[in-house]
Amino acid sequence: MITLGVPSKGRLMEKTFQWFAARGIEMRRTGSERDYGAEIAGLPVALRLLAAGEIPRELAAGRIHLGVTGSDLVQERIPAWDQAVETVERMGFGHADLIIAVPAWWVDVTSLDDLDSVAADFRATHGHRLRIATKYHRLVRDFLREKGVADYRLIDSQGATEGTVAHGTAEAIADITSTGETLRANHLAILQDGMIHRSEATLFRSRIAHWGQEERASLGAVTDLLQAGPTK
Repeated sequence: MITLGVPSKGRLMEKTFQWFAARGIEMRRTGSERDYGAEIAGLPVALRLLAAGEIPRELAAGRIHLGVTGSDLVQERIPAWDQAVETVERMGFGHADLIIAVPAWWVDVTSLDDLDSVAADFRATHGHRLRIATKYHRLVRDFLREKGVADYRLIDSQGATEGTVAHGTAEAIADITSTGETLRANHLAILQDGMIHRSEATLFRSRIAHWGQEERASLGAVTDLLQAGPTK
């Protein structure tokens, strides 16, 4: 038997259940909302309800064989993620973009080159690096290194990242957005080339988990249904 981890609450859980149901895999809760019991009927698969942010950790540790979570969380939270997990299928929901945004009143800052120039001037003027608030340190650092932006400092944000500029704790942000409405409400503008990662809910397979003959047979039963596609 293999273990599949899926989000434990909210629209992401609902969408996940619906996505699998459309492919003939019926998931159901078996207890109250507090005990997180769940099962899959008719397949040799144990279902675990987990916080979406816990699923990358469980995949990387090999404690679950399959997991549904955002691709942003996997790439942020698993070092060398493509060596620890592989993508089984992109699921077509839970879309969000990880972007870099600056104050809307920085009218001359529309690109990463502009940001790089402003960052250098900022350090010369203020004596410290321009601060970028984010929850996504690995993804942002790798992206900015690749783009040649150097004079900045990442500030950890565990609350409302969009508010850090208004509160004076950062000069720019790197955060997830779906519609951009919250950014606009906080007077922030996305850089034209500031797209770091387009995230969506994705079914991942752990490369670290034990994959014996029985586990591979169970995976085959699941993937046969997935490959058949949604039922009418």
